[in-house]
Amino acid sequence: MKIKEKISLRQFNTFGLDISADYFAIVTEPQQIIKLRKTFPDLPKLILGEGSNVLFLEDFHGLVVRNEIKGDIEIIDRQTDYVDIRIPGGMHWHDVVTYAVEQNWQGIESLALIPGKAGTAPFQNIGAYGTEIAAVLIACHAIDLKNLTPVSFTNEQCAFGYRDSIFKQNKGRYFITSMDLRLYPGRPPRIRYRALENKLKEKGIKKPSILDVYQSVIEIRRAKLPDPTVTGNAGSFFKNPIISREHYEQLKKKYPDMPGYPFTDNRVKIPAGWLIDRAGWKGFREGDAGVHPKQALVLVNYGKASGYEIFKLSERIRADIFDRYHIELEREVQVV
Repeated sequence: MKIKEKISLRQFNTFGLDISADYFAIVTEPQQIIKLRKTFPDLPKLILGEGSNVLFLEDFHGLVVRNEIKGDIEIIDRQTDYVDIRIPGGMHWHDVVTYAVEQNWQGIESLALIPGKAGTAPFQNIGAYGTEIAAVLIACHAIDLKNLTPVSFTNEQCAFGYRDSIFKQNKGRYFITSMDLRLYPGRPPRIRYRALENKLKEKGIKKPSILDVYQSVIEIRRAKLPDPTVTGNAGSFFKNPIISREHYEQLKKKYPDMPGYPFTDNRVKIPAGWLIDRAGWKGFREGDAGVHPKQALVLVNYGKASGYEIFKLSERIRADIFDRYHIELEREVQVV
């Protein structure tokens, strides 16, 4: 394991921001993170997957650790109606989804093309098209950087919420080394999202297979989301806000076309992209910081924007959305 000093993180964050870290290390084995913790006991630490959900505002004066713990996907239990697999934390998440689809294992096909490492999936409780990682995760294995011991969490102990988990609530404490998923061989996919339903209908698919869903999700994402290797971005910048049903009904009187999806009996989830688009921000650009013209939920770096410029744009959007709808947008992207 090599520890580098004063290294640019431009290639390690999908916004393409040219900031530096005082120290940088790539971890390929669980014991290496313990060694790093002992070597740098007092330095601020940041654990990175692929840097696909982070916005740097300035140089990081501490240690940045990149998770590259890889290996084969391991079958740990196989029954007639399900298979349990163990995923290395440093594996590319889309590769995990592709592998499951190739085996015809149902459960994560709707999570195709989400950037990032497998180890960051439970941190953020990633979700798309009606599916969240919480629905299939049965255990998560990590190194507790406070006690320098290996720990394991059941699904319940992960304390999953909407884009939330115990790992996010305790940022920097747990380094996720692997996780266990339960998938279902041959089970028909579950379609829970209107855009996905429409895509399948458009393709004339009445009884979609796992592969059909996987391919359709990829087509939808590629059509509306920018490629970070071409245009710097971190995907969805904001969470979809959850408001009271009473608040939603009041807004519907003024905005009859406002979509809303039941979250609990008394709460409704509103698409943040609709709010931002309706407020006129879609396609907005100031300098090299902007809002993507095809997806209002995505803030982009057209080349030379700084992290502060993107952050200030996000603050302007948040203030405007609150003024218009009395809804407070929360950033999904981690600001460093």
